Amino acid sequence: MTDEPEMLDEVKDHIEATLQYVTKPDENRLKGIEEFIKNKYGVSDVVLELKENKSLKGGFILRVENEEYDWSNRGRLRQLRTLLENREYDVSVENKPGDIVSILRAQIEDFKLQAENQEIGFVLRVGDGVAMIEGIDHAFYGEIVIFENGIKGMVMSIERKRTGIMLFGDEDDIREGMKVARTMSEAGIEVGDDLPGRVINALGDPIDGKGRIEKNGFRPVEHPAPSIVERHPVNTPMETGILAIDSMFPIGRGQRELIIGDRQTGKTSIAIDTIINQKGKGVICIYVAIGQKASTVAKVAQILENKGAMEHTIIVSATASEPASMQYIAPYSGTAIAEYFLDQGKDVLIVYDDLSKHAVAYREISLLLGRSPGREAYPGDVFYLHSRLLERSSRLKESLGGGSITALPIIETLEGDVSAYIPTNVISITDGQIFLEEDLFFEGIRPAVNVGLSVSRVGGAAQCKAMKKATGALRINLAQFREMEVFTQFSSDLDPATKELLDNGRALMEILKQNVGNPLSMPEQVITLVAANEKLFMGIELDRVKEFQTDLLNEIKENYENIISELNIKKELPDGFRDVIIKTVRDYKEKWLAQKMSKTE
Repeated sequence: MTDEPEMLDEVKDHIEATLQYVTKPDENRLKGIEEFIKNKYGVSDVVLELKENKSLKGGFILRVENEEYDWSNRGRLRQLRTLLENREYDVSVENKPGDIVSILRAQIEDFKLQAENQEIGFVLRVGDGVAMIEGIDHAFYGEIVIFENGIKGMVMSIERKRTGIMLFGDEDDIREGMKVARTMSEAGIEVGDDLPGRVINALGDPIDGKGRIEKNGFRPVEHPAPSIVERHPVNTPMETGILAIDSMFPIGRGQRELIIGDRQTGKTSIAIDTIINQKGKGVICIYVAIGQKASTVAKVAQILENKGAMEHTIIVSATASEPASMQYIAPYSGTAIAEYFLDQGKDVLIVYDDLSKHAVAYREISLLLGRSPGREAYPGDVFYLHSRLLERSSRLKESLGGGSITALPIIETLEGDVSAYIPTNVISITDGQIFLEEDLFFEGIRPAVNVGLSVSRVGGAAQCKAMKKATGALRINLAQFREMEVFTQFSSDLDPATKELLDNGRALMEILKQNVGNPLSMPEQVITLVAANEKLFMGIELDRVKEFQTDLLNEIKENYENIISELNIKKELPDGFRDVIIKTVRDYKEKWLAQKMSKTE
């Protein structure tokens, strides 16, 4: 209780202020300024310090405690520059240079010189992308502040006598004692319908050399997730085009499915294939590259361009060479863009590649801000870091537009350790995970999906009826094969049933192999699975199973269009229609084997 008087606002009978000017005001002007301060701050006496400042170009600046009133010409120019940067005027291609000058002149003439009331602070220290500020006592978390030289930052830490700022520009231009002003606005990104097909940085600026992007809205990077009553059940497929995933670990629109595995096991390839497979399906795709090499991001953009998928894709890039602040904010910026399209009732797929590097960037910022480190030196709120991000992915009710955001976060493990801190955090947040195993990858099984550790908590709810029926006991058959393979690797004398199980399992492993950039459509997957469950891939040499699968699908697309169209339209697999597929595959298999035999002879 002894500290209570110190916590109360001190009642002042006088106040100190500073007036900077180019030409010293006369006595009447000074009295007017003093009366303004007395009325504004409720004091009876004002101690006014006068300072000459030729850089103001005219007018004056009044500073009272942490607030500043800018009546200077320099302040006018700064506001006009902001006006031009924000494009708050209509300059179309039809405007002639004279018209543009007239527009600007009219806006300048209409510009009213008003007091620019700003709460200001001063830089105490700066380094490693973080600045500590004294004075902006009322700033809120996530607020944007502007330094005297125009560099922006975001409030990340609020303490009793100082505020921690994460910088979005070059810290070399910031010095101790430099002035910092609040903007009263939270961090956000400009959005618009012209974003698909472009590569932007974490702040929304284009970096692909294709010119300016027209924006027609603004979204905060931090936004509350939809409530439970606003969400619709996940029951519509988000097909990846990858047979191993769509058959056993289906992903639905609005789901959050984690892709996890060691370095160089094909995590990004799964995400790219999923983006490519959304071509022509009305899904907007966002690829957020966090801490990647610039060459890697350029390669991803080139692959998507070559496959015709870039036209429905937005790449948000925060490369390894950029500050931790840009890597930290990138996934939130990508989600803000996704929410812009969500509000239009559209379906969005967003890939975070990867959240391991995002957590490292946040750890770096937190340690520089002086926060207490916890497990593996991460701050205590690292779980909240990703939970508030991924919870924003959902499918909305039809009354709210029916749009969805499907998230594919990527986590990199070390030597397959899924029990590490960040992997366990993200696993607990998401609706399932696709675990990629290094041993399978080097065995040539790609995608290297571990059937035992991978799971989708949505399950068959995200599959169409045809896919659900065609999948059958595929996962059980594979599990039995892997178990039996281990037990029989040293045995030479096997009974016919075991031999058949092993032969069928090896054929299944072959058809699940899939090259990058070649996603399969739903009808192609259903046909393959029906044939696999009937063991129609047995009897073919293992190294030719993929060849037979490719030839079979090409044959059906060319000569049996009715099968493809029936599956596309009805998305069901009645027994009679399934029998038609089986007969078609069996007939073609005999024909194919006869052709291969004749060639070898």
